[in-house]
Amino acid sequence: MRRDQFGRSFEGVSRRNFLTATGGVTAAAFAGCLGRETSSDDEPAGNSQDTTENSDGLSGTVTVTGSSTVYPISQEMKTRFMEKHPDVTVRVDSTGSGGGFENHFCPGDSDINAASRPIKDGEKTHCGENDVTPVEMQIAGDALTMAVSTENTWAECLSFDQLAQIWSEDGAETWADLNADWPDEPFKRYGPDTTSGTYDWFSQNVVSRVGSHRSDYVSTEDDETIVQGLESSPYAIGYFGYSYYAQNKDRITALAIKANEGDACGDPSLQAAKTGSYPMARPLFIYPSKEALQREEVAAFVRFYLENSTADWIAEEVKYVPSSDEQAETNLQTLAEIVGE
Repeated sequence: MRRDQFGRSFEGVSRRNFLTATGGVTAAAFAGCLGRETSSDDEPAGNSQDTTENSDGLSGTVTVTGSSTVYPISQEMKTRFMEKHPDVTVRVDSTGSGGGFENHFCPGDSDINAASRPIKDGEKTHCGENDVTPVEMQIAGDALTMAVSTENTWAECLSFDQLAQIWSEDGAETWADLNADWPDEPFKRYGPDTTSGTYDWFSQNVVSRVGSHRSDYVSTEDDETIVQGLESSPYAIGYFGYSYYAQNKDRITALAIKANEGDACGDPSLQAAKTGSYPMARPLFIYPSKEALQREEVAAFVRFYLENSTADWIAEEVKYVPSSDEQAETNLQTLAEIVGE
C-alpha cells in the first residue's frame, strides 16, 4: 500500500467523491495541486511508486482515448501496467480531448478519456444521454509552449495580447504588425486541431481577449507535424504541450510569455508550471467512466495510473509535472468509493 509523505496509508483518510468538477483553472490555483520537484534524493522511478501488485488472474481490455498532450503519460502507464498484467490489453489512442469525448468516450466506446482541459457542459450532457458518467481526475501539469524556428532571432517574449493578435480572426498578418522592427513577413501558423483540448485552452484563455481563434492555419493532432512546420520557415510559429518542446529543443525555440505588458517574461519549464509562475501552466486530466470502473481490469489500470501519477519518471521521462501526493490521494479516495473498496 502506498503511503504519503507523512507515512499515512490512504485508507486512513475519509473518502470524498469529486465527480465531473469543471470550470477554469488559473495558474496560481493550479500550482497548489501540482507535484513536488524531483531531486537526486528521490528513489529511482519504478521502485516506491510502482505499488500495484501483480494479479495473474486479471484479464480484459482497457481503451483510452483523448488528448495528444496526455498521450505520452498514458502510453507509459500502459507499458508499465501491462508488464505487471500481461493478460490485460490496454489500448491508447490520440484523438484530441474533444474528439475523444465526442466520438469515443461519451458514446460508450472507450473506458477512459484523457483531456488537457476540463470536460465541457455539453460533453457531460452528451455522456449523460448515453448513460456514461465521467469522473474527473487531475493527474499531471503542463506548460503550454509557444515555439518558433531556431532562425527566428527577433522574437524572444510575447504577451497574451500579442499572441491573441497572431491567432485571432482578422488579427496580425506579419511579424511587423506586432513590432515595426521585426520582419515584414507573414506568419506561418501551426497548431492543434479544433478537437484538441490544447486548442480549447489557448482559445479560451488567450485568444478570447480579442476574438475567436482563426481557422487559416495548419491544424493537426500530430505534434511532430508542428515541429516540422516550425523547422520549415524562420517566420513560423506554433504551440503544443511542453513535452513535445522538451523532446525537440535542438530543433525549435520556445518563446518566453507574459500575461500582461507590465509582467515579467517567463520561460516554459516544469518548475515554472509547478509554481504557477508561467502564465500558460495548466492541469491535465483523465476521465474514466463510472460504469467502466465496475470492470476489474479498468479499475486496476486507473488505480495503477493514480498510484504512479506522483512518480519521478513523469518529469524525467515524459516531461510533465507529476501530481501532488494530496491530489493523488483524493483521486484514490474517489476511485475507492466508486468501486466499493
